[in-house]
Amino acid sequence: MPTQHHHLKCESRYFQETAKGNKLFEVRKNDRDYKVYDTICLQEVVDGVLTGRELPTMEISYVLYGGKYGIAEDYCVMQLKR
Repeated sequence: MPTQHHHLKCESRYFQETAKGNKLFEVRKNDRDYKVYDTICLQEVVDGVLTGRELPTMEISYVLYGGKYGIAEDYCVMQLKR
């Protein structure tokens, strides 16, 4: 099954929590058709500007698609595996 690699901008406070290992999930608009085994590279953003810092690639290990559990239909919650 083909996978996709996604480069995603991430606000600094969430970027830092992910870098520490405290936050291993992403809530995103599902405009890229995220799937298990796709990979994600988070890029730090401060005031809308990329800082040049990025985290090592992570794999999506689970996707909770919206439309239930209080998640908007066009959003998803992705569990990330380092």
